[in-house]
Amino acid sequence: MALAAIGAPHALVGGVAVGVHSGVPRATADTDIAVLSTLDRSAVIQALIGAGLRPTGQFTHSANFRHSSGEPVHVVFDAGFDPMIQRAERPRVAGVDVPIVRKDDLIAMKERAAADPACQRSRALRDRADVELLRGDVPDPDEGW
Repeated sequence: MALAAIGAPHALVGGVAVGVHSGVPRATADTDIAVLSTLDRSAVIQALIGAGLRPTGQFTHSANFRHSSGEPVHVVFDAGFDPMIQRAERPRVAGVDVPIVRKDDLIAMKERAAADPACQRSRALRDRADVELLRGDVPDPDEGW
């Protein structure tokens, strides 16, 4: 809501978005939010600090925060996400419109990340598994071994 309050186009990406689109809860280490790369980065960071997030690091294309609950929040400022943010869906959750990247954009994002030679093997495997979940390879909770 802090980003919407300052008119910052953004969208939920990453593992939480995979869970929403696949309908399968997915363990994730953080919440990932992509913010339009042309925005004033310091204004975005100040809005998030004002909303109670504690900054934990800044990098070339991202800033990390910690929510008061302890949850890590990863905010991405990358022009590659800008078209996805513009196409984001906005489902209503608990009375709030939550921008989330479209499933096809999320698949493309996960495929790109998995193919990156610099990506850790465990992360690449998780990204590939996410792609399969998004394409409908959803485990049956009643399935036996």
